[in-house]
Amino acid sequence: MKMAPNPYPASASSYENRIRQGNEASAPAVRDLPLAGPGGVVLHGRLWQPQGGAARAPIVLLHDSLGCVALWRDFPAQLSAATGREVLAYDRWGFGRSDARTGLPGTGFVREEGEQVVPRLLAQCGRERAVLLGHSVGGGMAAFAAAHLGSACEALVTVSAQCYVEERTLDGIRAAEAAFADEAELDRLRKYHGDKARWVLDAWTRTWLSPAFADYSLEPALARVHCPTLVIHGAEDEYGSPQQAGRIAASVRGPAELAVLPGCHHLPHRERAAEVLERIAAFLARSGSQA
Repeated sequence: MKMAPNPYPASASSYENRIRQGNEASAPAVRDLPLAGPGGVVLHGRLWQPQGGAARAPIVLLHDSLGCVALWRDFPAQLSAATGREVLAYDRWGFGRSDARTGLPGTGFVREEGEQVVPRLLAQCGRERAVLLGHSVGGGMAAFAAAHLGSACEALVTVSAQCYVEERTLDGIRAAEAAFADEAELDRLRKYHGDKARWVLDAWTRTWLSPAFADYSLEPALARVHCPTLVIHGAEDEYGSPQQAGRIAASVRGPAELAVLPGCHHLPHRERAAEVLERIAAFLARSGSQA
């Protein structure tokens, strides 16, 4: 693993202005896609398409444990505009507007999503190559997908991903679980997941807090990742220490860039959107992936 220098300024206000101007000039076209998931379930997908974006490998977004397409908010459109690439996001089975799911995921759910679901969705969309970007547990799924796809994965970006289970992770989940005991907090989830909100919460908390999940590790996947990798992490992330990001960057086999953002928590793509967009756009430009 070769570590690359960090070439970015602390302030990204000028870039934010450029992105805003670019969005006003030509926003990507957006369309919803019904996708076939495991066992024939229907998954909700959404594709952002800038002019000429089909000439490059798309960026596939994998959401976090409570996430869905809608919770990416305006980040996919901004990412598409910043990189000139198509961006595909989808709701995992049981989340958002995808079909409901009964029974909690097994302990291998991160690997299964990356190795089984992501390649299937790419094939349905007629895309042979991709850039994979995952937030939190979605970063782990992106890593497993990158390892599985091999040379078909042009680049990997992880944001606030966990490489292993640490006490900081568990403490953060316990605190969130206690907060969601308030029905008003659960109503916030229902806004995005409807009647599936309780399942979404349980799928996160019960799985990660289970002793059976204590040995979870991303390292077997990272050891098979040879594409360029960008690791973004907030220094104050309540669900994972910066050591998580360092382990990810040190474990991949291709060139890696590590960006730990001071004063940032678990949502860098919201808290420091302009800076994160600039980092990703510049990283992909340096990686040289065009097709």
